[in-house]
Amino acid sequence: MASAPSSAAANEKHPVDQVPPSGKLIAFGLQHVLAMYAGAVAVPLIVGGAMKLPPADLAYLITADLLICGVATLLQCVGVWRFGVRLPIMQGCTFAAVSPMVLIGTEGGGLPAIYGAVIVSGLAMVLLAPIFGRLLRFFPPLVTGTVILIIGVTLLPVAGRWVAGGAGSPSFGEPKNIGLAAFVLVVVVGVQRYAPPFLSRIAVLVGILVGTLVAIPLDFTDFGGVGQADWLGISTPFHFGAPTFEAAAVVSMLVVALVIMTETTGDMIAVGEMTGRKVEPRHLSDGLRADGLSTVLGGVFNTFPYTAFAQNVGLVGMTRVRSRWVVACSGVILVLLGLLPKLGAVVAAIPAPVLGGAGLVMFGTVAATGLRTLATVDFRGNHNLTVVAVSVAVGMLPVGVPEIYEEFPDWFQTVMHSGISAGCLTAIALNLLFNHLPGGKPRDDRPGGDSDRAIHPGRGEGEAGPPEGAAAVSDAGSAAGEPPLLPGSRVENAVEKSGEERG
Repeated sequence: MASAPSSAAANEKHPVDQVPPSGKLIAFGLQHVLAMYAGAVAVPLIVGGAMKLPPADLAYLITADLLICGVATLLQCVGVWRFGVRLPIMQGCTFAAVSPMVLIGTEGGGLPAIYGAVIVSGLAMVLLAPIFGRLLRFFPPLVTGTVILIIGVTLLPVAGRWVAGGAGSPSFGEPKNIGLAAFVLVVVVGVQRYAPPFLSRIAVLVGILVGTLVAIPLDFTDFGGVGQADWLGISTPFHFGAPTFEAAAVVSMLVVALVIMTETTGDMIAVGEMTGRKVEPRHLSDGLRADGLSTVLGGVFNTFPYTAFAQNVGLVGMTRVRSRWVVACSGVILVLLGLLPKLGAVVAAIPAPVLGGAGLVMFGTVAATGLRTLATVDFRGNHNLTVVAVSVAVGMLPVGVPEIYEEFPDWFQTVMHSGISAGCLTAIALNLLFNHLPGGKPRDDRPGGDSDRAIHPGRGEGEAGPPEGAAAVSDAGSAAGEPPLLPGSRVENAVEKSGEERG
């Protein structure tokens, strides 16, 4: 009889694999769609607008994008063979490709040249996925926590532009926009704090719906476009012509592919930590391989490269709904939006300030998750603080000063213009420099150590702080339930110390 509970526990599904009841499944899934919709349609709008495409072609790009967003999300969450990380990750068009695609579209061959380069970059991602999977050991908590923090802080200006009314809005920055966003923020926080458990988990959805209802009589939005939208829209392969393969276009998109894989790695590790399912090298390879296949489909079905959407990473952490089937439901909703333009027009009518109020909570949650991961890192007697400080600074440069790299070559701008990829690459490089390469001189930041005596010259060797054993016990306790033992974590250091004591 004693073995029965343990057997039942062994057979119980991990929360990632559990399927909520249908009502909750749809509500949670719709919440993810509303959180990412504005970002999902922004890329085709920007690229199509820069190419001065007619409204009919812009509408076609948007419906094609939503359709493949849904397919890519299903592939990532459900998985097919070695494609898909099988975690709750939403997929959408990456902003890292916007500048190169605008340049290709306006000066280098139009949409056929864009799609040719997208297809080649997707195939390259499929081939490179196993190599990236083996690099997972270079992502200890020091690096992952820094990257997750940078992801969250980098997204906050996006929410800020929504709060102000949306980029390009004639009423940008008006108090009424900020007031509506503040109202939505209060609703989201209030629902999280005081509503029953189910409603608290869809606080973002409730905030968006309530905010939209309030916005309608105040003339924030217009649903007139719903009547003009078609009922049915089907994206056919190579609608804008057979793809062409221009060398310069292909090279620029290959650089974008490396950026996508770097950003997606950070997003997948973040979701793995939030859901309690550790991302192994094989899982990472499968997820990146799915990104590559989705990008190939994007080139075939008239859309663009795909990546994990960081917006929804924050939503997973905020709601604590870890089921991948919830996000798979979101994929089905996106497919319907892509096939039924009239539904897409309804969602598109949600005012930007409403999304901004909800976005502040979601993106702040991503940053807070990074801080929680960094709390497991040992910052004493090493240069880990320098790794975090420099990486965050480099990641914030293009966010605070978007034009900083305008005089650099295109490939450099593609990599460094994204604060996420710039910060991630910096964190990896500095972690290798200080914690892996030989010849580094460790700092002694403990009480009585070198740096402490530099600040307090009168303190001698005999006045050191608490004994090592006490520090180890404290560190081990603070890391309970946190990510697995990886280089640089407090848990690892505590285990090493306790092992030395037993020896």
